[in-house]
Amino acid sequence: MRLGDVLYEPGAGLSHVYFPTTAIVSLLYVMEDGASSEIAVVGNEGLVGISLFMGGQSTSSRAVVQAAGHGFRMQASVLMQEFNRGGPVLHLLLRYTQALITQMAQTAVCNRHHALDQQLCRWMLLTLDRLGSNEIVMTQELLSTILGVRRAGISEAAGRLQHDGLIRYERGRISVLDRPGLEARSCECYAVVKNEYDRLLPALKAT
Repeated sequence: MRLGDVLYEPGAGLSHVYFPTTAIVSLLYVMEDGASSEIAVVGNEGLVGISLFMGGQSTSSRAVVQAAGHGFRMQASVLMQEFNRGGPVLHLLLRYTQALITQMAQTAVCNRHHALDQQLCRWMLLTLDRLGSNEIVMTQELLSTILGVRRAGISEAAGRLQHDGLIRYERGRISVLDRPGLEARSCECYAVVKNEYDRLLPALKAT
């Protein structure tokens, strides 16, 4: 999975689902005028393509790789066969879906009510939880698309966080220097999402 790769487009049929392992995928809602904003992020805790087993054959969002890495791809028919058995896989997928819905709802609230600095902190913390390092490789263009703001706004917000010693921001790369400080700077939205994932998917937290 390469940075910027598009796994799904809105309205496309789902022939496969994806289980990121080291990659991270951003789910974006795309407006009629082409503008977009991230509604959720998926890493090694989940899968891309929940619309398949939630009753639809297509998705309303665009799925874009936001951190390069690897993952597994499974045919939709194979997943549905296992889902329809009604066993542990079904219950795990439904718990994950509940956690993902919480992330989507909290992202919508955050984008409406909190400052861009706080939104950027929330996004970086959610990304770090799904990475094996404190460095995020991300183009400014893709980050502005994910947060739904102008690139100048991203530069200003990142500059303030760098000035306060929380991150080091270079073109295409963000290094987190002070995670506790980043958590303190973030709004409550990050904690709400993380707590829900930990509650619903405790086995994944343990690993």
